[in-house]
Amino acid sequence: MPDPNCPVCRTAEIVCGKWTLLIVRDLSEGRSRFCELERSLGGISPRTLSLRLRALEEEGIVHRQTYPEVPPRVEYALTEKGLALVPIIDSMRVYGSAWLGAEGSCAEAPEPAEPVAA
Repeated sequence: MPDPNCPVCRTAEIVCGKWTLLIVRDLSEGRSRFCELERSLGGISPRTLSLRLRALEEEGIVHRQTYPEVPPRVEYALTEKGLALVPIIDSMRVYGSAWLGAEGSCAEAPEPAEPVAA
């Protein structure tokens, strides 16, 4: 059983869910709407995306902003806590390029987004 006091275990509990780091990667570029995330994460089901976003929001990693418009507009952005995960993703990008021969569209780090208040 993982040690609940171990910082690596606690971080892994949050970020190791399928799609979670990819959602954080995409939000590191700035605010996104649900449909934009769904498009950029080809293969994710709307239900899974919704569940992952809700879990990240509960952890204080993602902020959900609803605008009083018709039709309603919802945007997602990383909080300061979420932006703190970006160096992990950058390290994974470097590792994947150096050791796995992965040179896809995410091989270069985007400009960091501004955090939003949680």
